[in-house]
Amino acid sequence: MVNVPYFPTDPTTGTSVVDWPMAVTSSYRDYVLEQLAGLGRLRANRMFGGAGLYCDELFFGLIAGDTLYLKVDDGTRPDFVARGMGPFRPFRDRPELAMGYYEVPADVLEDAEELVAWARKAIRVAAAAPRKRPAARRPRGLKRLKV
Repeated sequence: MVNVPYFPTDPTTGTSVVDWPMAVTSSYRDYVLEQLAGLGRLRANRMFGGAGLYCDELFFGLIAGDTLYLKVDDGTRPDFVARGMGPFRPFRDRPELAMGYYEVPADVLEDAEELVAWARKAIRVAAAAPRKRPAARRPRGLKRLKV
Protein backbone atom coordinates (compact mmCIF):
# COMPACT_ATOMS: atom_id res chain seq x y z
CA MET A 1 0.00 0.00 0.00
CA VAL A 2 1.30 3.47 -0.91
CA ASN A 3 1.56 5.87 2.02
CA VAL A 4 0.07 9.20 0.94
CA PRO A 5 0.32 11.90 3.62
CA TYR A 6 -2.85 13.80 4.42
CA PHE A 7 -0.88 17.04 4.42
CA PRO A 8 1.67 17.39 1.62
CA THR A 9 5.29 17.49 2.71
CA ASP A 10 8.44 18.79 1.12
CA PRO A 11 10.35 15.67 0.00
CA THR A 12 13.72 17.28 0.76
CA THR A 13 12.97 18.40 4.32
CA GLY A 14 9.97 16.28 5.30
CA THR A 15 8.21 19.37 6.65
CA SER A 16 4.66 20.34 5.84
CA VAL A 17 4.17 22.65 2.88
CA VAL A 18 0.72 23.63 4.10
CA ASP A 19 0.48 26.85 6.07
CA TRP A 20 -2.56 26.76 8.37
CA PRO A 21 -2.97 30.18 10.02
CA MET A 22 -6.42 29.19 11.21
CA ALA A 23 -6.11 28.56 14.96
CA VAL A 24 -8.92 30.18 16.92
CA THR A 25 -8.85 30.86 20.63
CA SER A 26 -11.96 29.90 22.54
CA SER A 27 -12.23 33.41 24.00
CA TYR A 28 -12.32 35.00 20.52
CA ARG A 29 -14.85 32.44 19.25
CA ASP A 30 -17.05 33.05 22.31
CA TYR A 31 -16.80 36.84 21.81
CA VAL A 32 -17.87 36.57 18.15
CA LEU A 33 -20.79 34.30 19.06
CA GLU A 34 -21.85 36.72 21.79
CA GLN A 35 -21.72 39.65 19.35
CA LEU A 36 -23.80 37.65 16.84
CA ALA A 37 -26.38 36.45 19.38
CA GLY A 38 -29.03 38.68 17.76
CA LEU A 39 -29.09 36.35 14.75
CA GLY A 40 -30.90 33.62 16.66
CA ARG A 41 -30.02 30.01 15.82
CA LEU A 42 -26.28 30.30 15.49
CA ARG A 43 -23.55 27.69 15.80
CA ALA A 44 -19.82 27.41 15.22
CA ASN A 45 -18.33 24.16 13.92
CA ARG A 46 -14.63 23.38 14.06
CA MET A 47 -12.89 23.15 10.72
CA PHE A 48 -9.14 22.82 10.14
CA GLY A 49 -8.34 24.63 13.38
CA GLY A 50 -10.76 27.44 12.55
CA ALA A 51 -14.52 27.64 12.94
CA GLY A 52 -17.36 27.78 10.43
CA LEU A 53 -20.36 29.93 11.36
CA TYR A 54 -23.86 28.72 10.59
CA CYS A 55 -27.27 30.31 11.00
CA ASP A 56 -30.26 28.10 10.21
CA GLU A 57 -27.87 25.65 8.51
CA LEU A 58 -26.46 28.32 6.19
CA PHE A 59 -22.66 28.65 6.23
CA PHE A 60 -22.19 32.43 6.25
CA GLY A 61 -18.88 33.10 7.93
CA LEU A 62 -15.69 31.72 9.34
CA ILE A 63 -13.18 32.46 12.03
CA ALA A 64 -9.51 31.85 11.27
CA GLY A 65 -6.49 33.10 13.15
CA ASP A 66 -8.78 35.02 15.53
CA THR A 67 -10.18 36.98 12.60
CA LEU A 68 -13.84 37.00 11.54
CA TYR A 69 -14.70 36.69 7.84
CA LEU A 70 -18.17 36.96 6.28
CA LYS A 71 -19.44 35.56 2.98
CA VAL A 72 -19.63 38.13 0.18
CA ASP A 73 -20.90 38.45 -3.37
CA ASP A 74 -20.55 41.17 -5.99
CA GLY A 75 -23.14 43.29 -4.17
CA THR A 76 -21.59 43.17 -0.69
CA ARG A 77 -17.87 42.92 -1.47
CA PRO A 78 -17.54 46.71 -2.08
CA ASP A 79 -18.56 47.39 1.55
CA PHE A 80 -15.53 45.40 2.73
CA VAL A 81 -13.12 46.70 0.10
CA ALA A 82 -14.09 50.32 0.85
CA ARG A 83 -13.07 49.69 4.46
CA GLY A 84 -9.70 48.26 3.39
CA MET A 85 -10.60 44.67 4.24
CA GLY A 86 -9.25 41.72 2.27
CA PRO A 87 -10.39 38.20 1.45
CA PHE A 88 -9.72 35.05 3.43
CA ARG A 89 -6.68 33.31 1.99
CA PRO A 90 -6.13 29.82 3.39
CA PHE A 91 -2.52 29.60 2.12
CA ARG A 92 -0.10 32.48 2.70
CA ASP A 93 2.19 31.30 -0.08
CA ARG A 94 -0.71 31.15 -2.59
CA PRO A 95 -2.38 34.58 -2.45
CA GLU A 96 -4.25 33.87 -5.68
CA LEU A 97 -6.32 31.30 -3.76
CA ALA A 98 -8.75 33.71 -2.13
CA MET A 99 -12.21 32.64 -1.06
CA GLY A 100 -15.56 34.45 -1.07
CA TYR A 101 -15.18 35.56 2.55
CA TYR A 102 -13.85 38.96 3.62
CA GLU A 103 -12.44 40.19 6.92
CA VAL A 104 -14.85 42.16 9.10
CA PRO A 105 -13.67 45.66 10.12
CA ALA A 106 -12.79 45.95 13.83
CA ASP A 107 -15.33 48.72 14.50
CA VAL A 108 -18.12 46.57 12.99
CA LEU A 109 -17.06 43.58 15.11
CA GLU A 110 -17.17 45.71 18.26
CA ASP A 111 -20.71 47.00 17.57
CA ALA A 112 -23.06 44.04 18.00
CA GLU A 113 -26.00 45.67 16.16
CA GLU A 114 -23.83 46.65 13.22
CA LEU A 115 -22.21 43.22 13.12
CA VAL A 116 -25.59 41.49 13.08
CA ALA A 117 -26.65 43.72 10.15
CA TRP A 118 -23.49 42.77 8.21
CA ALA A 119 -23.99 39.09 9.12
CA ARG A 120 -27.60 39.17 7.87
CA LYS A 121 -26.29 40.31 4.49
CA ALA A 122 -23.80 37.43 4.52
CA ILE A 123 -26.63 35.01 5.34
CA ARG A 124 -28.63 36.34 2.38
CA VAL A 125 -25.55 35.80 0.18
CA ALA A 126 -25.22 32.23 1.50
CA ALA A 127 -28.93 31.58 0.88
CA ALA A 128 -28.67 32.82 -2.71
CA ALA A 129 -25.52 30.83 -3.51
CA PRO A 130 -25.97 27.71 -5.63
CA ARG A 131 -26.08 24.59 -3.51
CA LYS A 132 -23.53 21.86 -4.06
CA ARG A 133 -25.02 18.47 -4.60
CA PRO A 134 -24.03 15.96 -1.93
CA ALA A 135 -21.35 13.50 -2.97
CA ALA A 136 -22.59 10.12 -4.12
CA ARG A 137 -22.30 7.56 -1.38
CA ARG A 138 -20.67 4.22 -1.86
CA PRO A 139 -23.18 1.35 -1.57
CA ARG A 140 -22.94 -0.59 1.69
CA GLY A 141 -20.59 -3.51 1.62
CA LEU A 142 -18.44 -2.04 -1.14
CA LYS A 143 -14.84 -1.81 0.05
CA ARG A 144 -12.25 0.76 -0.86
CA LEU A 145 -9.50 -0.34 -3.16
CA LYS A 146 -6.01 -0.23 -1.67
CA VAL A 147 -3.25 1.00 -3.93
